[in-house]
Amino acid sequence: MPPPRTPQIPVVVLAGFLGSGKTTLLNHLLRNRAGTRIGVIVNDFGAIEIDAMTVSGQVGSTVSLGNGCLCCAVDASELDTFLETLTRPSARLDVIVIEASGLAEPQELVRMLLASDNPHILYGGLVEVVDAAEFDATRQRHPELDRHLAVADLVVLNKTDRVEEDERERLRATVAELSGPAAVISAEHGRIDPELLFDPALRPDGEEMAGQLSFEDLLRQEECDEHEECDGHGHADHLHAAYESVDFTADVPMDPRRFMAFLDSRPEGLYRIKGFVDFGTGDRDNSYALHAVGRFLRFVPRPWARGEQRLTQLVMIGAGIDADALTAGLAACRAEPEPDAVDTERAMWGVLRYVPEPAREGDAEADAADVQEAAVEA
Repeated sequence: MPPPRTPQIPVVVLAGFLGSGKTTLLNHLLRNRAGTRIGVIVNDFGAIEIDAMTVSGQVGSTVSLGNGCLCCAVDASELDTFLETLTRPSARLDVIVIEASGLAEPQELVRMLLASDNPHILYGGLVEVVDAAEFDATRQRHPELDRHLAVADLVVLNKTDRVEEDERERLRATVAELSGPAAVISAEHGRIDPELLFDPALRPDGEEMAGQLSFEDLLRQEECDEHEECDGHGHADHLHAAYESVDFTADVPMDPRRFMAFLDSRPEGLYRIKGFVDFGTGDRDNSYALHAVGRFLRFVPRPWARGEQRLTQLVMIGAGIDADALTAGLAACRAEPEPDAVDTERAMWGVLRYVPEPAREGDAEADAADVQEAAVEA
């Protein structure tokens, strides 16, 4: 079995056509990061980097690619250079967000990330922002929007406060049809819960632990002053209504074949799965960290600590998901009381396909091909 790997920094691609609200959403994430250190790569189109200036000063590591669309670059060397800078230990980042140009091809950005040989990054999903008020007009001007939605992992139907309820339902149904299994959430002013995209930092941000209002607190207070419905608590208090989170714990090992069948058939709207899996006789030495976002799936084995209770612990996040069905599906994946050890070890090959190994050359290219193939099929 491969040795445990150093934790990787998730890289989230934030895409959407001009005016959809990407920068507004990004600024919201930066204002509500709760100590999580976010690195931002702003991919502007044009010589005047307005978007980069908009987010300037709100995050420690803002890198602007500028002067053109990143996906049009001859190769990914420039992106790799910036990712290398942001993933240095001295940066102490927890997540990286690439705000793509409104004219970018999202699947090409994803391809670059999956093909990157940077061992410190992990694909964190493609988030497509859609302007609800201008959706039909944008789709008419840019028919490629259908293709962009088809490869998204999460769709944010933004500016829903600008359309009537019946129109919101129509738009949501249309977007859901175009985006297939992707989760679709509605938002106003780009306000989504940051926990949809990344986990809160486990360590306190020492630079912002003073016993007074932090910069983030002040920004949230400004938002509350502008929107009476805040009641002084900030929008993050009621953002959870846009999605659901389901926890699952089992003290019985999971059958690898059944578990992979569950993952292969995970329902529409299930955006992220994270946690640890115990495969019992499949690998008695290791627990398997699971990271799934949209179509992307990775397992990373880590040795059991001495005396550690052997559990499967998962958190599933999505929109419009059936919590009872998910829990029942996972419960059905539990192994038999006396599983066949040889058969279980053989079934582990389905899991090991998703374990990154330096020796397995070409995995990144294969992943990139899978994304492109999915885009074509969609």
